[in-house]
Amino acid sequence: RRWLKPGDRVGVAVSGGADSVALLRALLELRGELGIVVSVAHFNHTLRGEESEADHAFVKNLACANGFELHEARGDVAARAEKRSLSTEAAAREARYEFFWSLLESNRLDQIATAHTLDDQAETVLLRLIRGTGTRGLGGIHPQLTAPTSCVASRGSIIRPLLHTRRSQIESYLRYLGQPWREDSSNRDLHHTRNRVRQVLIPLLEKDFNPEITERLADFAEIARAEEDSWEAEEQRLLSANPLQINALLALPLALQRRLVRSAAPPRLQLEFRHVEAILEVAAGAAENAPTDCNLPSGWQFQRTGDSLAFVPPKARQEPAEGHHGPILSELRLPIPGVVQDPETGLGFQARRIALANPPAGYNSEHLYAPHALPSELIVRTWRFGDRFWPAHTKAPKKLKELFQAKKIAAEMRASWPVMVTERDGKEEVVWVQGFAAPAHLSPAAGEGEAILLERIGVSPLPSVK
Repeated sequence: RRWLKPGDRVGVAVSGGADSVALLRALLELRGELGIVVSVAHFNHTLRGEESEADHAFVKNLACANGFELHEARGDVAARAEKRSLSTEAAAREARYEFFWSLLESNRLDQIATAHTLDDQAETVLLRLIRGTGTRGLGGIHPQLTAPTSCVASRGSIIRPLLHTRRSQIESYLRYLGQPWREDSSNRDLHHTRNRVRQVLIPLLEKDFNPEITERLADFAEIARAEEDSWEAEEQRLLSANPLQINALLALPLALQRRLVRSAAPPRLQLEFRHVEAILEVAAGAAENAPTDCNLPSGWQFQRTGDSLAFVPPKARQEPAEGHHGPILSELRLPIPGVVQDPETGLGFQARRIALANPPAGYNSEHLYAPHALPSELIVRTWRFGDRFWPAHTKAPKKLKELFQAKKIAAEMRASWPVMVTERDGKEEVVWVQGFAAPAHLSPAAGEGEAILLERIGVSPLPSVK
């Protein structure tokens, strides 16, 4: 696949399990032939107490014994899962991949190799089929993963060299080398759906239906990914030639109608099958009482006006304030680093990198953020009812309305108070509020050399919160 070229610095994501240890040993054998520099990347999820620490020690010793540089990080995955209402598995993956992208973004590595196997691919396809997905989801684990829009890494990628290799082959290889590995006790817990698929469902399918079911599911994922690539190119061609119009949309086959609706939706709007069907019902409505709009997730709407179709963003629900005439922000996109200005109000916002060894004059250290804790882009908007924020030196997140009341911010000023938010999997997190300290979990740690300063610029600032 020509993923690697001579001189590449390749970080192998090593958990200590058989798959990742085998990948490291294979690249150790091949590094001279490929001309690559191999190192180890290990993220400690701290989920299994002493067992997690033992995994970390094993990986550290393995790296040291083979002369590999070790890139390591740890995170409280359980706390992340609770805070963001994620499953433990999803929170662990999110934290792990944030670490991987930070290694690429900081130019310490050119590629990161993970040890996903053909067995992992089959399990993923089955899980997504059971939970419900389209052909995009049935593409399973992609052999190569490029940087998401939330990451500023412009080079490098995550590669999966073992995606066509069976787990049984991997364990045979390690036994041949006499190389030990770690066993994760949580992999035996049948409470986790993936473990039940791995230990119960797939063996049943192999025994009673098809002994090659794992290979066939992986083949299906290959086919689905190729189909998706082809259809996505066609969707973009159609959308660039004609915006979403009723007559053009309804003239297409139903399958392509559904695909175009998904492609035309804003990237952060997650549509389920029922939402797509509701949208097509609005588009096709010719009867007198046919619906002209429908509600979508996260406050979005879909509307039909004449021959035009449009996705309408959620309206900011502002706190009413009698006589208030303050500026209401459009929803802005602030790159990190970068500057953005609202054309309607003239309000400006800036994200800039600062060297902590030589900081600029007049900044407030409580308004600094760790670079790796933020995505490549933030959404700047006016606060909304229900927004929560967790400034440093407070015990728990609170509604912004309560924070404003506690700081005695005048009601006529609250409606125009700006905030910055991140968005992951359709969920927003408020990470910056004008005048309040940054959340402690996003602040730079002791010894970090750089930080991100988020600030409002341009027009006269809102008063700071004492």
